[in-house]
Amino acid sequence: MKIPQVKGTRDFYPAEMAVRNRIVDGWKRVSQRNGFEEYDGPIFERLEMYQIKSGDEIVDQLFSLKDRGGRNLAIRPEITPTLARMVNQRINSLPRPIKWFSVPRLCRAERPQKGRLREFFQWNIDIIGVDDIRADADVIFTTVDYLRDIGLTANDIVVKISSRRMLAAVLKEIGVPQGSLDSLYAVLDKMNKLPDETFEKMLDELLRDSEMVSKVRTFMGLENIQQIEGMFGRQEAFNELVRLMELLNSMGIGDYYRFDQGIVRGLAYYTGIVFEIYDKASELRAICGGGRYDNLLKDFGGPAISATGMGMGDCVLEILLKEKGLLDIPELEKGLDYFIARVPTVVPFEDHRTPLSVAVQLAAEIRKTDRRVDVSYRLTGSGEPPSLGRQLKEAAARNTEKCIIIGDEFREGKLVVKDMASGEQDMVGYDVFLTDLAGESE
Repeated sequence: MKIPQVKGTRDFYPAEMAVRNRIVDGWKRVSQRNGFEEYDGPIFERLEMYQIKSGDEIVDQLFSLKDRGGRNLAIRPEITPTLARMVNQRINSLPRPIKWFSVPRLCRAERPQKGRLREFFQWNIDIIGVDDIRADADVIFTTVDYLRDIGLTANDIVVKISSRRMLAAVLKEIGVPQGSLDSLYAVLDKMNKLPDETFEKMLDELLRDSEMVSKVRTFMGLENIQQIEGMFGRQEAFNELVRLMELLNSMGIGDYYRFDQGIVRGLAYYTGIVFEIYDKASELRAICGGGRYDNLLKDFGGPAISATGMGMGDCVLEILLKEKGLLDIPELEKGLDYFIARVPTVVPFEDHRTPLSVAVQLAAEIRKTDRRVDVSYRLTGSGEPPSLGRQLKEAAARNTEKCIIIGDEFREGKLVVKDMASGEQDMVGYDVFLTDLAGESE
């Protein structure tokens, strides 16, 4: 009986693993060069942590369980609550600003779709303890820095920026009751994902005021800050947005972003700048999203400390990178640096050494220089290695650069080194070979 993989999960064969490593290694490298330190937490947490951040409706979107003590736990669907818990536990000893990143494996009990799976990896970067808009600019820059690093240009992606603070101020001007804001955010976040008539119906049901609905629709259709200012007056949040854009321009990514008040981010915990990054053709889900969340640590029982951050999953990103031809992994083409073949010999070498004992010792020495090397496991019925021709075919099948042949020449301390691409071969002393190899590694 063959057991299939669980729906919405992935098996990572070597080729898929190379892609995953390409993405994750890039996330880590770019995080560190932008001053972030890595952290991680447990793969399951108390269920209430996610309810505090996202409400009781989150329960249906994650994998929950009871432990033997009857405690309600959940496999982590995100890592921000873990971050808040960890920071709160050591809030008085952690130096600020706290610039942390993580690449957790996450699980969500959602219906699998293109770009959305039940199990995935996510890059998170967060800056805690900085009120200034420069922290938001750093988060956005670091995100774009990675996307540029992997080969995406301003012709491929766009950073859509808005402000939850500005949105709240405008909605207040329109007359939306304070108690309806969180529900309205969730509806507005769906505007570009629903048919117009469906979106209009949801607004009507929530606001129950045709004039208010009309003003909200008009606002959501405006294209720039100047239009919003002309209709609703100059809001304090405008200055913050303008300064953010000036910083991004100074950082050299002015051609990557644009203002889009349609970016709302459905979660209630966002308090200021919010952003999402999309492919320029808008054919895929958001590549990532983030923003300022100044109340989260307080919600988790800690002090009121400002924070801003971003999360990027690997699923949509991988689709886009494949479409752009940016996941041609050189490591997949490169196999072994060396393959050691041995010629059967009836008479043992000096000190009763056999070609096999020489081969495994040589392989161990080569591996000390961080080269990829292997020795064939194949044997004939008599317990001897197969013919040299068959071993060379095995070396070629494994994309080997050079094949080392151990035969009668070793009685004089010599190895035969064959270049698998050109077919040329040289004879070199065993000790000389290892000395030269070590020298190349320095």
